Amino acid sequence: MNYKETIYFVAKCLTISFEDTNKEAIEKQLRSNSIDWDNVVKVSTSHYVLPALFCNLKRAGFLIYLPKNLVSYMEHITNLNRDRNKQIIIQAKELNTLLLSNNIRPIFVKGTGNLLAGIYEDIGERMVGDIDFIFSKEDYPRAITILKEFNYSDTQKYNYHLPSEKHYIRIQKKNNIAAIEIHKELLDKKKYSREFNYNYIEKDSQIINQICVLSYANKLNLSILANQINDNGIYYKMITLRNAYDVFLLSKKTKVKRAVSALAKLTNTLNCFLAVCYEIFNKVDSLKYKSSKMTLSYLRIFNSQITNIQATKRRRKLIKTYLFLKRRLDIIYKSLIYKKYRFWLFKRLTSRR
Repeated sequence: MNYKETIYFVAKCLTISFEDTNKEAIEKQLRSNSIDWDNVVKVSTSHYVLPALFCNLKRAGFLIYLPKNLVSYMEHITNLNRDRNKQIIIQAKELNTLLLSNNIRPIFVKGTGNLLAGIYEDIGERMVGDIDFIFSKEDYPRAITILKEFNYSDTQKYNYHLPSEKHYIRIQKKNNIAAIEIHKELLDKKKYSREFNYNYIEKDSQIINQICVLSYANKLNLSILANQINDNGIYYKMITLRNAYDVFLLSKKTKVKRAVSALAKLTNTLNCFLAVCYEIFNKVDSLKYKSSKMTLSYLRIFNSQITNIQATKRRRKLIKTYLFLKRRLDIIYKSLIYKKYRFWLFKRLTSRR
């Protein structure tokens, strides 16, 4: 199995708890003994979906087709992840109670928000890094103060950070499993954050077990935009299966076309990601998107890249260099105009760290 065949196989496996056609196709493929399990493990691990892959194969009763040592390994990783997520949920609930007691309501976003909303049949499926939540501009500085008084401290060793960051530097409390990110914005780029921001998502947020999370439509949008905007997926023309799997699950809970069309400036960016999801998940009805010249071009480049890995690596290096230079030039430009950027740049250039 080459890389393209592997990523399509893994993606299709992630849908078999919902899609009977894909379930039948995967079982036929498993019975053929043609699966390169080393490649499957590499791809599912790099895309942070190995536990989700295991859970779907287990629910379908397909573990009998896998090597026994692989089943043991996948089960072990999934159990570790489930235990970690249980601790993250406990930590998130503690944070929620603390902030509510101070008349601040956090909105939990990204992976932790999805865990708290119960979108996964098994909480062991989702690999989560930090606990992310967002606040209004008024509550943002208060939340930082309250959490620091609750013994959360900066993980960063220097006392300055880039003014335009969408969240405060990561903070963590001793003996707690996850660091937390306190957001004032959801997206890195200001021109997009004017449209998709706290005021926009707060209007239709939902309360589940006394915890505030995004609406399903905005969960879907953020799952895409975290990849496309914050991780520069729109430049690289690549996706992460962890985000794509979230989008697939959320497409069962909300109308996809209505969700993405609500964000006028971001609709094309959202549709490009959906086009790839629709393709790799084998044309699932709930992921139907609005086709355009842009989505066709995006799909063509995506498929070309996962076919020719060496050329893709060279392209990624060029894009990475371009984005690095673009970001640095932007900082220099802003330093000429804004005092807070000049302060950051001076500290950065003179820091021994």
